[in-house]
Amino acid sequence: MRIAMIGTGYVGLVSGACFADFGHQVTCVDKDAGKIAALHRGEIPIFEPGLDALVASNVKAKRLDFTTDLAAPVAEADAVFIAVGTPSRRGDGHADLTYVYSAAREIAAVLRGFTVVVTKSTVPVGTGDEVERLIREANPSADVVIASNPEFLREGAAIRDFKFPDRIVVGTSDERGRKVLGDVYRPLSLNQAPLMFTARRTAELIKYAANAFLATKITFINEIADLAERVGADVQEVARGIGLDNRIGSKFLHAGPGFGGSCFPKDTRALVKIAQDHDVNLRIVEAVLGVNEIRKRAMARKVSNLAGGSLRGKTVAVLGLTFKPDTDDMREAPSIPLVTGLLDMGAKVRAHDPVGMEQARKELPDIEYCDDPYACLKGADAMVVVTEWVQYRTLDLERVKREMAQPVVVDLRNIYRPEEMAALGFTYESIGRASEPVV
Repeated sequence: MRIAMIGTGYVGLVSGACFADFGHQVTCVDKDAGKIAALHRGEIPIFEPGLDALVASNVKAKRLDFTTDLAAPVAEADAVFIAVGTPSRRGDGHADLTYVYSAAREIAAVLRGFTVVVTKSTVPVGTGDEVERLIREANPSADVVIASNPEFLREGAAIRDFKFPDRIVVGTSDERGRKVLGDVYRPLSLNQAPLMFTARRTAELIKYAANAFLATKITFINEIADLAERVGADVQEVARGIGLDNRIGSKFLHAGPGFGGSCFPKDTRALVKIAQDHDVNLRIVEAVLGVNEIRKRAMARKVSNLAGGSLRGKTVAVLGLTFKPDTDDMREAPSIPLVTGLLDMGAKVRAHDPVGMEQARKELPDIEYCDDPYACLKGADAMVVVTEWVQYRTLDLERVKREMAQPVVVDLRNIYRPEEMAALGFTYESIGRASEPVV
């Protein structure tokens, strides 16, 4: 089938490359001429494991192409996916749908023959209705079906998530639309991927509900971690103990400095706003947002307390800047309020991240960046693990201690064992665990 993918951001590029790998003919469209030129040179604008090879192989096979002009790809397409950004609107937290509606108007002008237009961007409930209104207003004779097909991709594992999904949600009540999208995803049938057809508004709400629930699990275990620290329990064992219950599940029960990234913060805020617009109070989701923001700001105080109560004039080495491993995404990363808090307390901050430093410089320009973690640690009065990159799990801890001026470690991801750190002579604190073993 012929597919036009509008947007070459994270969702658009991953989805377009995977659809091409299924054997479809895909053209990815973006207004950013520099980004399209870079893609033609084989340069991938985001870091996602395996994406460069996937794009290159499908470009070579002539199944994947890139352009700034959507007219021809849309006119020839069986399905047009809208995968543009929906950031939080400045000032009120609503999803900004400017790019979605702009894409809809441009698509409407060039539609030819029967086409399914699909919103893959995360959009508030009812957005599909407005997209349909805009398209039919601009092109009343268009033979078009508007559907919703939300994405459920984890950064760092997006290709696997796309090819081996837990579910594929398709929101349309039109039989022709169902057939086209069924054919688009047919290559996954051997993997027995559950293809769920539902109403368009239901599909839009499924995406927000899923992200809000996962954010709630993270926030819940973070609050349990605070209690575990006070009572001398181990939050990791608590998480395992409840996660083995298949009604709860073990995923997203890893205590840490709070959630960030491109989805959870903006989507939970947007869901609250959607509910308020319909006179519904989502008190649990509102609490999740509040607790998460307070937690991220509190992490700097955790470092200060372990370092003697004052950071003025001290050097803090921060390991990991991106919101999670295997991505260069800095959007709402916990490292941002942490580093800002450390600077406000008078600390000098040095930082290292395996792939995220270029993006981090845009958010945190007033710190020193190091290409090597040991260089980052040299002469530091405290080390803070913020992102659980595998490289930090395998550091030579004896060398770490030699490099540092003071052996103070704040492990916000629980990648080290308290008993090992104590045996090596570190002043050590993690999340939801006693600094030393408790009987």
